[in-house]
Amino acid sequence: MDYLSIFSFIGFTLLVAIIAWYATRSTNESTADGYFLGGRSLGALTIAGSLLLTNLSAEQIVGLNGQAFSEGILVMAWETLAAIAMVITAIWFLPKYMKKGITTIPEFIQGRFDENTKAILSILFLIAFGIVLLPTILYAGSKAFITMFELPEALGVSETAAYWICVWSIGLIGIIYAIYGGLKAVAVSDLVNAIGLLIGGLAIPYFGLVMISEDNSIAGGLSKLWVDNQDKFDVTGDITSSIPVGTIFTGMMIAQMYYWGTNQAILQRVFGAKSLAEGQKGMLLAAFVKFLIPVIVVLPGIIAFNMFGSELNDADASYPELVRRVLPGGLLGFFAAVLFGAILSSFNSLLNSSATLFGFDLYKKFFNPGASELQTVKAGKRFGLALAVISMSIAPFIRYAPDGLFSYIQQALGSLSVPILAVVVVGILTRKVPAIGAKVVLIGGVLMYLISLLGLGPAMIDAAMTKAAENGITDAGQLAIIKAEAYPHFLHIMGILFVVNIIIMLIIGAIKPKTDEYIPEVTQVIDTTPWKYATVVGILVALLVLSTYLIF
Repeated sequence: MDYLSIFSFIGFTLLVAIIAWYATRSTNESTADGYFLGGRSLGALTIAGSLLLTNLSAEQIVGLNGQAFSEGILVMAWETLAAIAMVITAIWFLPKYMKKGITTIPEFIQGRFDENTKAILSILFLIAFGIVLLPTILYAGSKAFITMFELPEALGVSETAAYWICVWSIGLIGIIYAIYGGLKAVAVSDLVNAIGLLIGGLAIPYFGLVMISEDNSIAGGLSKLWVDNQDKFDVTGDITSSIPVGTIFTGMMIAQMYYWGTNQAILQRVFGAKSLAEGQKGMLLAAFVKFLIPVIVVLPGIIAFNMFGSELNDADASYPELVRRVLPGGLLGFFAAVLFGAILSSFNSLLNSSATLFGFDLYKKFFNPGASELQTVKAGKRFGLALAVISMSIAPFIRYAPDGLFSYIQQALGSLSVPILAVVVVGILTRKVPAIGAKVVLIGGVLMYLISLLGLGPAMIDAAMTKAAENGITDAGQLAIIKAEAYPHFLHIMGILFVVNIIIMLIIGAIKPKTDEYIPEVTQVIDTTPWKYATVVGILVALLVLSTYLIF
């Protein structure tokens, strides 16, 4: 990067930090609500920005554009269907959660089932956050910077040293925001970065379209894409694609509903709302913007394919390469700062949520039942700090892992999402299913998915490929179809196991129902009156999503 890029990067990063400090200087973070929920003072706009930045990480920006480079517009399903899941969460899940005035999802589960069920769920969340997600975010962010800005050459260090520098720089700043600033600092910095990401993210396709067009216009660029790359604008993936069309109706929605409807890192932003109506407005505003996000995370990949498709062997390098080619020097530094903010947001959001889960759900139960709010906050901070150091120590070594690690991680997370969503849904819809049913599913559901992922799936695929080799089949296209048909896609498996987990809980509830019927309590902490336009706005967002599939 040139000096202008470096100056704009440092300037925007410092601006975000100053704004976050100024906005949080009066929040009392020695209390649980102050530290973990921003004093329950967050407005709709802040919530929407925080939700988008928590979700939109460097891994997603670079990874989805890489998939679009290879497969085209069909990968936008991860974004557009998320909008429908967010609508369902705003209209159905949020009133159930926020009327109880809860701080964490496990707290909701405790009220419905019991303390031990809550503890199991908290541990599952912390395993997902600490061992899988935090190191992956740090590594993916570092990879994006090292590739996009050629940091080893710029800093005069080896690639290994560049990874350590990036990982620990992101991690240390994330610790300062999340551990010592609390949720409000995270949410405010997210809002500023969200605005920057939208500006910077839209600048990439703008400059890219202008560059590939014959008349230096956006319309000319879109026309060229449409004419030259018709195959990239088919939303129906075949059986060999990463998203076969049928998975949209099975595991894809399960994954989306888990992420937006039960994921602590996401919902903690909404739980910090000043009222239920503000929380719903924030979630629905984020859903509308989410519908537009493919312009940032899908379209650039197709532009990159049009510009230099035959030049690249690594699809994940397509977005960084496009950024290098189309952005002027000053904007390159600004976009680096925005991307840094997106990486930081994902990291510190998970870190803050980990501190919350440990402090509320484990520390007060197993370590210090009589702990004051101040002691709980301090314990959460210490745990978050330890988790951050562990993840920062693991992240640089991920680069030595075999190819396909990220795909494997996404599949592995299904082991948690399926049983957790099943338990939450049954907990809301029924009053007689006992705690033992939730415990069986939380533990058994994870084991069933892992057996499918690590045992049955590989065994059946190997058997099919061996038989194909014996029959003399060598055509790559035929072999891809045989492999895809040998065992259901992991998203189909998620859909199947979700139904199985619910049936197991209902059977246990029929055999051994709760003796005391669950009656939800209503909190007086915040105004729990729903937003009167939530349903109408939600339907409009859902219709917008469906229209994209009719167009393409």
